Amino acid sequence: MPKLAESLETATVDRWLKKPGDYVEMYEPLCELITEKVSAELPSTARGVLVKVLAGDGETVKVGSAICLIETEEADAYAEIPGGALAAGLQPTEDAVRAAEREASDRPAASAARPAATGAAGQEMRQRYSPAVLKLAAEHGIDLARLAGTGMGGRITRADVLAAAASGGAAGSQPPAGSAASAAAAPPTASAPASPASAKPIEPMDPRVQVRSSGLHLSQSPRIPTIEVEGHEVPGRGEYFIDVTPIRNTIASRMRQSVTEIPHAWTMIEVDVTNLVVLRSKLKDEFKRTEGINLTYMPFLVKAAVGAIKDYPIMNSVWATDKIIVKRDINMALAVGTEDSVVTPVIKNADQKNIAGIAHEIDDLANRARHGKLKLDHMQGGTFTVNNTGSFGSILSQPIINYPQAAILTFESIVKRPVVINDMIGVRSMVNLCLSLDHRILDGVICGRFLQRVKENLESYSLDTKLY
Repeated sequence: MPKLAESLETATVDRWLKKPGDYVEMYEPLCELITEKVSAELPSTARGVLVKVLAGDGETVKVGSAICLIETEEADAYAEIPGGALAAGLQPTEDAVRAAEREASDRPAASAARPAATGAAGQEMRQRYSPAVLKLAAEHGIDLARLAGTGMGGRITRADVLAAAASGGAAGSQPPAGSAASAAAAPPTASAPASPASAKPIEPMDPRVQVRSSGLHLSQSPRIPTIEVEGHEVPGRGEYFIDVTPIRNTIASRMRQSVTEIPHAWTMIEVDVTNLVVLRSKLKDEFKRTEGINLTYMPFLVKAAVGAIKDYPIMNSVWATDKIIVKRDINMALAVGTEDSVVTPVIKNADQKNIAGIAHEIDDLANRARHGKLKLDHMQGGTFTVNNTGSFGSILSQPIINYPQAAILTFESIVKRPVVINDMIGVRSMVNLCLSLDHRILDGVICGRFLQRVKENLESYSLDTKLY
């Protein structure tokens, strides 16, 4: 288990992408890890066969502990130490080395150069189908027993199934007797010419899927929780059971900790953002052309909140039982909703960035969050949280504080409504700002002044405001 962050001591194996007996290429993802609210793929730094999984799905493992054994073609005992320990550029611990050596010594000795597959072993390798292969075969009605595999040891790959499907299920298939074993017994070598079966049509990519390039991150969008339905015998009735994912479990734990330990109080202020609406309308098209991203209201809110925190630093603090710790760095956490969770990536040193810089940070972090590409570094160090609940049409909310911070601010929906200005009625763009506060640290007076300063900062935007 690699050390993904300085303060990280454990991580949870969400699910294994490979199973014992699978051949693993260099940098190929082995499993998905979950720590805090981040999911990340763990790539292998060794090429060989996954011999044994030592940490099952859902198991929490200490950093440096062995999670699997990989037998390389060189059969080097030290190469069998979990790829994860080396994936982050770390040396394996002595305990991990000893564990791997003990595990290796318990198995029959391997030859110096492990053959890909021969005879019955080759046939066994061919019949180990990955979930992706099984799913594709079922979708296209392909009989895997009649398919010739071009993978390691004659294993059937997704490309083999797709090629067979493209040719009407016949291409690449063969009689089940005799020839399968002979094909498996003659593994391809580096110098052998490519077989005709290897020239396969390229599968068109789903534009929604993010391509994994390198590093510890997901190659696909966050999964929607599995839902099982019971009670079909009663029309129109039944119960839905949703699996609690490790990320959802972490959220539940943090929310419970927040409302249990923090005495929440709540207050709201009304802000006239008419000038801000006019300013954004004027700049958004040009900003999109020059910067390539949308200019939303959030950068202006973050800038206004940062300015208010500078005037009232106590808002940027945490409770520490016998003392209050006021943070010097202003690291703004953003609440971002995905299909199955809410994450809070952090804009580090937000007080040192202009509006355009904050806009780029928000766009980058929001995209990473929605496509499962956040890393632990993106999630750590937040000192104050803002949430754009107005994007869902909300006009009033009472948010739960992002533990262990002192407060959280929501930016509600901008609504045009009549207001009284100098004894005259006018139609203005109005928005509510809702603040939840830790009443151990903050009181009504200081929070009222803080919200007034945020209000002043938002209402001070004009057509002369600079983004850079």
